[in-house]
Amino acid sequence: MARSVTQPQGRGDARNAPSARRHHRAIDDDGPSSWLFTIPAFFILLLFVFYPFLNTIRLSFTNSRMLIPGHWVGMENYVKLFQSDQFWTALLNSSLYVVCVVPFMLILPLILASLVAKGPKIIGFFRTTYYFPVVLSAVVIGLIWTNLLDSRGLINSIFQSLHWITTPIPFLTDRWLTLFSAMLVTIWEGLGYYMIIYLSALANIDPSLYEAAEIDGAGPIRQFFAITVPGVRSTMTLILFLSSASAFRVFSEVYVLTRGSGGVGGEDITMTMLIQREGTGLSARTGYASAISVVLLIIVGAITVIQQLIVRRGDD
Repeated sequence: MARSVTQPQGRGDARNAPSARRHHRAIDDDGPSSWLFTIPAFFILLLFVFYPFLNTIRLSFTNSRMLIPGHWVGMENYVKLFQSDQFWTALLNSSLYVVCVVPFMLILPLILASLVAKGPKIIGFFRTTYYFPVVLSAVVIGLIWTNLLDSRGLINSIFQSLHWITTPIPFLTDRWLTLFSAMLVTIWEGLGYYMIIYLSALANIDPSLYEAAEIDGAGPIRQFFAITVPGVRSTMTLILFLSSASAFRVFSEVYVLTRGSGGVGGEDITMTMLIQREGTGLSARTGYASAISVVLLIIVGAITVIQQLIVRRGDD
């Protein structure tokens, strides 16, 4: 009878061990070389992010102008900045933008996301419709709303035809109506973007929670505040940071609605519009504009830190 010869198991492991060690050494040898792939990205960041950032801080302490390097003036630009009425007007307008726009950006997209998350297939049409303003350029959006809000625009024409008003509403010429009209455009433009973020967060909530709440007799409103809001709390924090920074840096909506003038007498100018006005053109004061940019950076950073402290204290 033939005997089957069984090869010892340890001999096979010993034979495969050198190849395993060689494979392990190959992985280790490729480690340092993998960092070479980050060099192009590093140089791009260095050239287009870090260098402009440091150069802006340097220019804020000089009296440089367009094509004129200038010389060191210390804190002179900052002193002039805080003595300027136009700066305080721009700061007020940008601050009002944050206070008025951010609450709507937190709540309205969440409501829309909750409505379209569980609907029938036709809801996909509404998802696309809500997101459509996001893909439009800011200039196109501004032109659309300019035609709607103009004294001879669609809204005033409808109101006058219905005899609700006798004179056109000065949406684009009144100091406060122009600013609030720009806020309306910003909210309308950002609803779809933040709705998509909320939809991804709602997909992570366990559907059984809603089923249990419905069995217990909880209505849609109670489910919204008891399940939906706590389930997307971290996403709300993210949107709070994003919308606050975006609202404080608003530019295109106000710029297009006011045709670049910042409103009558420049009363609707924002911080970014002030930077653009002072930092562009042949007579640009680049040093002064850099000082405004640094102040804007500090304010946005302070807002972010304060929001983080408030969120952490609420979680505790």
